[in-house]
Amino acid sequence: MTPLGPDRTYAQGNGGPGDYDDGRLSAPAALRNRAAITEALTAIAPANGRALEIASGTGEHIIRFAAAMPGLMWQPSDPNPDRRASITAWSRAEPQANLAPPVDLDASAPGWAADHGPVDLIFLANLLHLISTPAAENVLAEIAAALAPGGLAALYGPYLRDGQATSDGDAAFDARIRSEMPEAGYKDRAWVEDRLTRAGLITRDAKPMPANNLLVLAQKPT
Repeated sequence: MTPLGPDRTYAQGNGGPGDYDDGRLSAPAALRNRAAITEALTAIAPANGRALEIASGTGEHIIRFAAAMPGLMWQPSDPNPDRRASITAWSRAEPQANLAPPVDLDASAPGWAADHGPVDLIFLANLLHLISTPAAENVLAEIAAALAPGGLAALYGPYLRDGQATSDGDAAFDARIRSEMPEAGYKDRAWVEDRLTRAGLITRDAKPMPANNLLVLAQKPT
């Protein structure tokens, strides 16, 4: 499957022509957005503690996060063994003492928070629009459960605003996703924030990001 638009792909971890011969995979979308995400995340992340990235994909995000936020111990995760192998390869190529080996985690499965929490920061990129509404509800509920008191969730990706796409490109990509995966599609920002609130988190002002994306933020009360 191929990207559509300046920062749209079916999965943050899709490999492409830039793959390396040492097992590292490269995702064009991750390369395009990781500098902006790293800058935004560094400004709001806790100074220390444990951080979990959900659906780490190729590993090109978390390798930069670990270098930019050395006070956090970063845990990559992905349900796909090829992606976990890529994360391991990136860790070998650019070693970071605060980057743990990747773990097998399907964030849409209920109950994972008990095994992977509590953590002080959870980051997720470009997943919610690729899964069904019930699966997204599971993801958001488990994120809330996995956070430590005072912990922060940062959810990057494309969102509808008041039920509408913010550009023709987003509308077309949303329609394409729904045509190929009828249960998936863009989630509305208000819906996501409502589910996080229902799960006990306090939403913060979302950060606008390049290519009409948002970084939706929610914090667990202390």
